[in-house]
Amino acid sequence: MSTTSISRGNYSSYVAERRNYQRPMSYAQMMPRRLYVSVGRVGHVEVLAEKTEALSPSRGKLALLIAGHNEELVIEQTLRSAIKSGMRPQDIFVVDDNSDDATQEIAISVIGKDNVLKVDRSGKGLALTKGAAHFNLTERYQWIHIADADGGFATAYFDIFRDRLDPRYAAATGYIRSLPGSTIGQYRVYEYTLGMEIHRRFQAMTHTVSVIPGPTSCFRADIFQRVNFANKCITEDFDVTLQIHRQKLGKIQFIPDAVAYTQDPLTLGDFTKQITRWNRGIMQGIRRHRVGLKASRVDAYLSYQILQNFMLLFNYAVMLPYMAVTRQSMDVIAMAFLLDVAILFGIVMAIVMKSGRKDILSAFPQIYIMRFVTLYIFLKEFMNVMVLGKYRVTEGIWGTAGRRFKNPVTV
Repeated sequence: MSTTSISRGNYSSYVAERRNYQRPMSYAQMMPRRLYVSVGRVGHVEVLAEKTEALSPSRGKLALLIAGHNEELVIEQTLRSAIKSGMRPQDIFVVDDNSDDATQEIAISVIGKDNVLKVDRSGKGLALTKGAAHFNLTERYQWIHIADADGGFATAYFDIFRDRLDPRYAAATGYIRSLPGSTIGQYRVYEYTLGMEIHRRFQAMTHTVSVIPGPTSCFRADIFQRVNFANKCITEDFDVTLQIHRQKLGKIQFIPDAVAYTQDPLTLGDFTKQITRWNRGIMQGIRRHRVGLKASRVDAYLSYQILQNFMLLFNYAVMLPYMAVTRQSMDVIAMAFLLDVAILFGIVMAIVMKSGRKDILSAFPQIYIMRFVTLYIFLKEFMNVMVLGKYRVTEGIWGTAGRRFKNPVTV
């Protein structure tokens, strides 16, 4: 039975029943796994012996792993949102990346001290790796879900995930929405809705998902072991996604009914810092994995996205001025501007209807301007990383001082 066929009145009881339900193991699952261990070498040949390990029927389906540094303003809301959305506290694990605030104490108060680990300053990727190893998550669970410390989850998010996760896929991701609270968040409604409804659905159909984003990323346990989160890339989620594609570990599943929320910056300054980090990290991953130089679907898709930005620059910086000069009239620029505004307004109206966020209409002028701010930062980081060879690696240490805020809206 699918969740779409259940009435609202019976949904709560259905969810409770689903949580307690454990599917019977298939014949293939009950078969022992064949493992091989080294017992010595003969010359240059390593001798392997077969070791049989039965798959434990008590292995949990899904764990939630969160790493954060100085997240006292948001960590409690995120954890309680996860519990409300279908996660049991005993299946939630927090890695405190050497915070000097109350992050650790707050996490312990919600999920218990056995599920909270404090580590030396590591950066998100390494902190996640340390946490998964400490809690032995890849042996205890079939899937490991990673989330940011500043997010939230829609009702039944994790119930939907547990129901839809398909072991034929290597990883899975849900649908991202922005929490209300800032003008930047209003712009992000435009970005996220357009990205999820058009780009992400197309990527899912063509198996070219280019990034499994931090707020909603889930990995099969064996895949989690094979990818490197401590990859010295600012955007470790983008690099991990490319690792999955490059190693041919499997396809990435998109679960659009599972909605995760993320907190966006309050100020333009924080916004530009954030997208500078994102663009720099994307360029690091593209350079490291030589995107565009291999014959694969994801190479073609990412190359198209980069080319699209350069085409936008070419149209505004070259074509329109050329047409104005050759026709000896500025009317062509004025008409192009009015047409661009009209098309964008139509897209924003469609997004208002889809998202139900009427408040983004008041941010329409900023939405128009933000597109060019984003384009400028993309071009700047392309030049820095791809052309000048700067910032090839980073230790991935992140900080949120001054950027986090208590969100008045809970999900």
